[in-house]
Amino acid sequence: MPASMGGGAAQREFAWTNADFTRVQALIYKHAGISLHDGKHAMVYSRLSRRLRDTRLDSFDDYLSWLEKQPGDSPEWQEFVNALTTNLTSFFREQHHFEIFAQHLRSKQQPSWKVWCNAASTGEEPYSIVMTAQEALGANAQFKLTASDIDSKVLATASNGVYRLDNVKNLSQERLRRFFMKGKGANEGMVRVKPELRRMIDFMQVNLIKDDWPFQESFDVVFCRNVMIYFDAPTQRRVLEKIHRVLKPGGMLFVGHAENFSESRDLFTLRGKTVYERR
Repeated sequence: MPASMGGGAAQREFAWTNADFTRVQALIYKHAGISLHDGKHAMVYSRLSRRLRDTRLDSFDDYLSWLEKQPGDSPEWQEFVNALTTNLTSFFREQHHFEIFAQHLRSKQQPSWKVWCNAASTGEEPYSIVMTAQEALGANAQFKLTASDIDSKVLATASNGVYRLDNVKNLSQERLRRFFMKGKGANEGMVRVKPELRRMIDFMQVNLIKDDWPFQESFDVVFCRNVMIYFDAPTQRRVLEKIHRVLKPGGMLFVGHAENFSESRDLFTLRGKTVYERR
């Protein structure tokens, strides 16, 4: 009999075993490159239990066996990935990056910019990037942002550009007036990103570990923040090599505060706190 997980297993709605967790680890790694460490048992159980309820399957063994039979582009694989990805974000998170980014934009005399944010989540980071671009370059700048994520649901939220006032409380009144519209009536307590800001962004779904990146042109800047922490070292290296290929020579790469790529000095040179330049 497979060993069941402790810590309140008797009260659980579904049986949950070490073998179940090991299968989930293998499947999410293969499909999304995410390395789930052993401390994630409770999180995985909680999030995937919803999938069992929605699919009306009685056990994790049944669910995972059924999932393995689905084609890789099936809706359930997307639900599986959505359930296990974490989307912690906020406007102007890691403020020093946006100061460096603004300085970089102003220092280069070039007619247009192409930037990629590959962990768009619910949109706070992409909109922070285009706000910074407008402030640094002016409202008529030729600036295009590609904002991608593996999670289809958060991309839908990002594309809508609607947020609770609590989500924008750290923004200045000047930014709120310039870049957002306040909701009225039934939308009281909400704000929407202004259309001119939204038009600067193309939202799309991209799986970083797949080889089907849809880009035809190179980028001037890439934001890949707090993504690599979910990958093991070999996966990190493969993704960095692919980012290197789509980033122009001398282009900037912004990464998360807990990410360090000193082992990839052949690809990128450290230029500041978690800021790299493509070799």
